[in-house]
Amino acid sequence: MREARTGYIEVAFNGSLANIPLDAQFILPAKGVTAIFGPPGCGKTTLARCIAGVQHVPTGFCAVDGEVWQDETKFRPPHLRPVAYVFRPPIPLSHWSVRRTLLYKASTSTPTLIDFDGVVELLALSPLLERSPSHLSAAERQRLALGSALLGQPQLLLLDDPLIVLDRAAKCEILPFLERIRETLPLPMIYITQDYADIERFADHLVMMKDGVVTAAGPLNVVQTDPALAGRGEAAVCLDTLVGGYDGRYGLIMLRLNGARLLIPGVPLRPGAQLRLRIAAGDVSIACEPPRASSILNVFPARINAFLPFDEAEVTLVLALETCRSGVPLLARITRRSFDALRLSNGANVFAEIARAVPLAAAERCLQGLPRSA
Repeated sequence: MREARTGYIEVAFNGSLANIPLDAQFILPAKGVTAIFGPPGCGKTTLARCIAGVQHVPTGFCAVDGEVWQDETKFRPPHLRPVAYVFRPPIPLSHWSVRRTLLYKASTSTPTLIDFDGVVELLALSPLLERSPSHLSAAERQRLALGSALLGQPQLLLLDDPLIVLDRAAKCEILPFLERIRETLPLPMIYITQDYADIERFADHLVMMKDGVVTAAGPLNVVQTDPALAGRGEAAVCLDTLVGGYDGRYGLIMLRLNGARLLIPGVPLRPGAQLRLRIAAGDVSIACEPPRASSILNVFPARINAFLPFDEAEVTLVLALETCRSGVPLLARITRRSFDALRLSNGANVFAEIARAVPLAAAERCLQGLPRSA
């Protein structure tokens, strides 16, 4: 009998549902946000419903943080799984106020994760408490749905494309609240989406699906170097850095990345704040020798782990930064002519020149606690 591992989400579903094949297996940390990404119809929602217990694959295995929800001998029905399943903004059917809706949900569970007041503050629901859900906007209804889900004291928050029907303005309103949940509560989230920009913004781990099969799973920046993503025209790697200081003379933020230091233009940020950077493959060039004089501020020793044909003129290099303790991954897209002229190959030691790194974190969060005189 398979044993569950504390601190991990373990999923293994192999079978078919309504003649649709499903081969989904991964083991990832039970913390932060695990995004599940793939084209429409690839099985993302089917996988979510299996995790929630709404659908049953008899030979499946599902465990969260050491607690088995399903194996070859047992199957917990949905109401016995400590999971909150949230999808697109619900159509309000109740004549209750927002307050009464939340209080009813709070009354059914002992607060171990968050209480009523905590939910109201976390999701900024105070101005909505006396209103009817039928008079809320789509984004406000989604905040109410999130609040109700959290008051159920779940051990897992499962978000099945909750923003798909929202317009751009409503999405921009909701995303910061999802980030606040991620940063505030010790609650693992599984986030299913077709919007890759959302994944780049706040996912920690990524599961790739195609035709009902999990094709890759792991830390976000590692899976981003998988051929399926590295071969995209907009290929990039997202790196989480810590603010280490500020060069006021030149307006540069000093960032730390696993022992390495980066400099990017920007306003002063709170020291110690986490800042996610998106580094596009097209913004990284390669040199075989350290540049003696260059306008590029961020140059790191690196090793070529793989190279992938992109088109007739270009190739994509999968790199590991040598100055970082864990070999942080990076992508570079260069011309085939440069690749041949520099005589590059797998395992070659090079220098990665990062011309541009785009911050993805909300600046207002990183500015919190910064003296106004800075």
